[in-house]
Amino acid sequence: QVQLVESGGGLVQPGGSLRLSCVVSGSIFSILNMGWYRQAPGKQRELVATVTSGGVTNYADSVKGRFSISRDNAENTVYLVMNSLKPEDTAVYYCNAGLLSYNYWGQGTQVTVSS
Repeated sequence: QVQLVESGGGLVQPGGSLRLSCVVSGSIFSILNMGWYRQAPGKQRELVATVTSGGVTNYADSVKGRFSISRDNAENTVYLVMNSLKPEDTAVYYCNAGLLSYNYWGQGTQVTVSS
């Protein structure tokens, strides 16, 4: 059973930074493709960034140059560093793990960007 637990969300002013963490239980983290998604009120869940088991990263155009995804296989953790945050980044951020037809989600962590 794979479980994902996110942390690191909170309230930050525009232009500020946050680092989200997602710890994954189990022993298969290194072969999982990992990602961060977000869902703002009234909107569909959208992809923010992904990192494959081989370390290849991909970003939504809206966050390129501001966000950075990374993984630490020794700690079973994936990170999302968010810089230059904007009010439109406000959303619940979800961690995702995928392997073949299997797909796992965390419970989400709220990020609010407001002055």
